[in-house]
Amino acid sequence: MAKENSGSPKHHQLETKRKRLTWIFGVSGLCILFYVLGAWQTTSAPINTTEAYTRVSCNDNASPASDSKLVNPSTSTLSSSSSAVLDFDSHHQIQINNTDSVQRFPPCDMSFSEYTPCQDPNRGRKFDRKMLKYRERHCPKKEELLHCLIPAPPKYKTPFKWPQSRDHAWYDNIPHKELSIEKAIQNWIQVEGDRFRFPGGGTMFPHGADKYIDDISQLIPLTSGNIRTAIDTGCGVASWGAYLLKRDIVAMSFAPRDTHEAQVQFALERGVPAMIGIMASQRLPYPSRAFDMAHCSRCLIPWSQYDGLYLMEVDRVLRPGGYWILSGPPIRWKRYWKGWERTQEDLKQEQNAIENNAKRLCWKKVIERNDLAIWQKPINHIECIKSRRIYKTPHICKADNPDASWYRDMEACITPLPEVSSPDEVAGGALEKWPQRAFAVPPRITSGSIAGITAEKFREDNEVWAVRMKNYKRIIGDPLPGGRYRNVLDMNANLGGFAAAMLKFPVWVMNVVPANSNEDTLGLIYERGLIGTYHDWCEAFSTYPRTYDLIHASGLFSIYQDRCDIADILMEMDRILRPEGTIIFRDTVEVVVKIKSITDGMRWKSQIMDHESGPFNPEKIIFAVKTYWTGEATQNQH
Repeated sequence: MAKENSGSPKHHQLETKRKRLTWIFGVSGLCILFYVLGAWQTTSAPINTTEAYTRVSCNDNASPASDSKLVNPSTSTLSSSSSAVLDFDSHHQIQINNTDSVQRFPPCDMSFSEYTPCQDPNRGRKFDRKMLKYRERHCPKKEELLHCLIPAPPKYKTPFKWPQSRDHAWYDNIPHKELSIEKAIQNWIQVEGDRFRFPGGGTMFPHGADKYIDDISQLIPLTSGNIRTAIDTGCGVASWGAYLLKRDIVAMSFAPRDTHEAQVQFALERGVPAMIGIMASQRLPYPSRAFDMAHCSRCLIPWSQYDGLYLMEVDRVLRPGGYWILSGPPIRWKRYWKGWERTQEDLKQEQNAIENNAKRLCWKKVIERNDLAIWQKPINHIECIKSRRIYKTPHICKADNPDASWYRDMEACITPLPEVSSPDEVAGGALEKWPQRAFAVPPRITSGSIAGITAEKFREDNEVWAVRMKNYKRIIGDPLPGGRYRNVLDMNANLGGFAAAMLKFPVWVMNVVPANSNEDTLGLIYERGLIGTYHDWCEAFSTYPRTYDLIHASGLFSIYQDRCDIADILMEMDRILRPEGTIIFRDTVEVVVKIKSITDGMRWKSQIMDHESGPFNPEKIIFAVKTYWTGEATQNQH
């Protein structure tokens, strides 16, 4: 018995080893079987990796074994990057057009070189001249849209880098001498050989905008950080906005496309923020409480007419405590009335009407000194409501959304301010001083007025864009920090994170919030000390051709692909992008592939890239560069 018991453990150990080996061999056999079956199924539909790369890549000369190639915006060539080649075929069932089947877009006639579709003078003449409605936006119908590429002038040159561009522009880029003749004594613009020079003068500051701004600074605190955003109504060539920039104040300058040919085009060529626009019958395309300061220097806006309607619109877009600055008629009329070719009585009545309208808005007149008069909007409406009977104040607007301004008529009423609990409280919330303001949580978020956007999401968004901007900088390279790229457009700005991340570079960003967006975030963008506008991208933007160096479109086409033809949006992007400018798209794989299939026929060089987090993220990026090409000179241009 003792021998049997002592041998039993060995028997059990052998049995255990036998079972373990049987289990290992069984599992291994199954793995081999499944691998063979998988390999057999794959060989029935082979994938040609070289073909897949060729269809996705923009570089026909690239080798599948090499790193993917990225566009170098400064030279329109391709530079190396570490991003992997993308192959969408086996994962997304997306077919990319072959080169032979790409639709090629022809160049437009040279007569369209400065075409502004929604501010076309020929179309505008068909509309009512009352209140200058004919100079508002009037866009072409779908059947009138151009399906060709707007050509640059025959001798177009790369604009001067910032800050040299503030003072100089190439004549061949904007071949218009009219303003240099018409405004010669006011020092708007001068022709010097093959270029324009901008001395910085204006109608009311012929000795220069710099000195004029210094005069303003003696009256209100321009350099304390409290004033960051400004609006210049009737801006000319935007010298006021150009010289505010060195004081860390960014101005939204606008003027109509009128007899002063190309004034906004000159402003943008200088690298100064500007749009085509006019105060006529519709609201300005900006949210309420947007600007810390508004300015009119002989801007020819009839402030005293229509029962003060235009001052009410300025009041709508002016922040609580914001300033309105007026120079030119009728200010200091006793000195200038003869030169203005108006009677003293007429000018006196106009100033009285402006003073009365300002008082009805509860504005306080800060000062009138020499050629300047300045008023200040109250920080809340507590006292204004109490004084309504005394000053016969216009009624408070009944509309529930004071920010709504896309194709909305102006109203003869006071835009209500958010309620406050004490006379010292700033309606809507006080702002941090610049530059802290850029990354401080905006009051529109802390108050909960924008559904779904919290302080935490705001901070996370800033962190996301900091990472993305490092990637953009790595790919784009020198044009960002070197001043080569100056005018930047974000077509779907969301919280303004892209623009805030751009603050480290010598650029300015036009932040666009789509007018049909589910979340209206333009107000908080202004609270950050950034500027922008509402816009519907199914229509042309309010600018001239070739006015932006870099265009950013994140998630835009997912919004618009079911609303209008995305080819029309891409053609508009081509119109407003300068030759050798860059476009960055971010969107889903399906949308990105569709975009590239169209842009391959638009004289662009482009490359699809992975998301910053890697190839498994469904969002992809396209970097594209518009190649340099120009129209042919007509007989009149020789």
